[in-house]
Amino acid sequence: MTFRNTGGSPVAAGTATFATHVIGALGVDWGTVATTQPLPAPIAAGASRTRTYTVCVDSWRVPLGMRVDTREVTASWR
Repeated sequence: MTFRNTGGSPVAAGTATFATHVIGALGVDWGTVATTQPLPAPIAAGASRTRTYTVCVDSWRVPLGMRVDTREVTASWR
């Protein structure tokens, strides 16, 4: 995932929050599990940084026949 700092000052720290949805066999969204990871900071003004994240969900949350799908990512920084 690539984070771009379009602001005028550097980003010193922050977090990325991943909303991973548990999807049933018929496509029904059974729930959302949120996880957070640190941003790849510092990110200079006008620069971008790329990082790969692994998002894990407990196996008991995903019964047989269901799947997970990370649909939303939000970032907060300081």
